[in-house]
Amino acid sequence: MLVGNFITDEIPPLKLTDTVEMALDWMEQFKVSHLAVVNNKELIGVVSENELMDYEHPEETISEGKVNFIKPILYAHQHTYDLVKLMASFNLTLIPVLDDKEEYKGCITLKGVIQNLSEMTAVQNPGGVIVLELNQNDYSATQISSIVEGNDSKLLSLHVSSLPNSTKMEVTIKVNREDLSGLLQTFGRYNYTVKASFNVGDYQDSLKDRLSEFMHYLNM
Repeated sequence: MLVGNFITDEIPPLKLTDTVEMALDWMEQFKVSHLAVVNNKELIGVVSENELMDYEHPEETISEGKVNFIKPILYAHQHTYDLVKLMASFNLTLIPVLDDKEEYKGCITLKGVIQNLSEMTAVQNPGGVIVLELNQNDYSATQISSIVEGNDSKLLSLHVSSLPNSTKMEVTIKVNREDLSGLLQTFGRYNYTVKASFNVGDYQDSLKDRLSEFMHYLNM
């Protein structure tokens, strides 16, 4: 999925003629800690709540003050992975997006990222989840997919994570089958270590609870 699919126009950018006080009011209103600042369609940068909170003259405009800007560069044609990486690197709650002409196109919020990633990882789809543990050198997405399809199932999502201080890795797969018994037996025959498995109810309820708690935190 491309970054352009995540853009929202619900949060307008600040202008250089807007005041520091207005910027703080908007951050509170939209439940974000960052806002984009533009001059016409040119991105000036991103201001943070921490930068503005202790500002001595909140009645001054952004152009009048000595405001430090962050300027993360993200384009609408980039992949979602670039979006997540950039937001994590700068610890942002909102990130501006540019088009191919280097003009401001819109923004993406952390809340929007969480909501869209839940769809990308097939959280809402019925099925089951299997967590495999294997050596990094033994990992083959093709073989895992073949095993799943060989059991008349479809691979909905796959996530790989390295285990700390180890040559092993975890592979978490979501499939469209709720009865995992046949798949678990097949993975066993291929000498895969099944670390955990979840039926649709347990796993989906757990993820929904976590997402709900996180969304509640963002709306505080």
